[in-house]
Amino acid sequence: MKSQLVSADALNQRLRLFQIYKRTPYLSLKHNSYFQIYEHIFGRFVGQELTFVEVGILNGGSLFMWRDYFGPQARIIGVDLNPSARRWEKEGFEIFIGDQSDPKFWSEFFRRVGQVDILLDDGGHTNEQQIVTFECAQAHIRDGGVLMVEDVHTSYMREFGNPSGHSFMSFAKRVVDAVNSRNPLGPRMQSEYGKRVFAVEFFESIVAFHIDEPRAFLSRPTTNEGLSVQAEDFRYGDPSLTGSGRLRRVLLSVIPIKRLEWLRGPARYLRDTYMFWKARIRDRRLARYFRQ
Repeated sequence: MKSQLVSADALNQRLRLFQIYKRTPYLSLKHNSYFQIYEHIFGRFVGQELTFVEVGILNGGSLFMWRDYFGPQARIIGVDLNPSARRWEKEGFEIFIGDQSDPKFWSEFFRRVGQVDILLDDGGHTNEQQIVTFECAQAHIRDGGVLMVEDVHTSYMREFGNPSGHSFMSFAKRVVDAVNSRNPLGPRMQSEYGKRVFAVEFFESIVAFHIDEPRAFLSRPTTNEGLSVQAEDFRYGDPSLTGSGRLRRVLLSVIPIKRLEWLRGPARYLRDTYMFWKARIRDRRLARYFRQ
């Protein structure tokens, strides 16, 4: 464990953000694994004009860290439940006092602030707070922006009522389902999330939602119109040796293709049902991987 800590510290020492963090005058509490993630996600925003919102500011150290990191053209906004957080307004930060689990607070917040580029949720970490914040904020993130939720390890902690089917991580996986619903072969979902969330990245204790509506388009099959060599699909085995392949060859040898057209629908249903149960039986061997 000690060697791992030394390795993490050595990695972080190379990061500009970590150096800023260490010299920030006011207290900030972060896990040492977060800085690699911050640089990976936020690095492209450095030096740009942007609006950055952090939920949960406590002693104010992170506000100074983010301003130093992004540059003077960044608009840094803090959100907290504690009214004393307004003390940071005299340092040039915008501070909003309110409950992140209250949709009315967010409605008023975005009415006054407008769209933002990054929202970092480091607030109370309950399922309700994290889910409501995502639900209320995602529509107000500019295309190309990020909604990041940290300390999501609380989704596995008993004191937060977890593990639960209604934990934030369970919710985040549903957002992934919504993203994959853009594929015609994916899950069928009528979700607004899939229309705005371009991608989701999972890290240790952090989930980053990349908001970009133009790139969250419905997927369609495409081809480069290249030359085909009529290669057969062997993913399920040699078609000439499988039961369905032999049956197809026998039928085609005795019945004209046109007369088989009416069988396409029922045949596809039977094929899919057969493949479903075949896969289910085969996948039982994978159970050991879910116990690790």
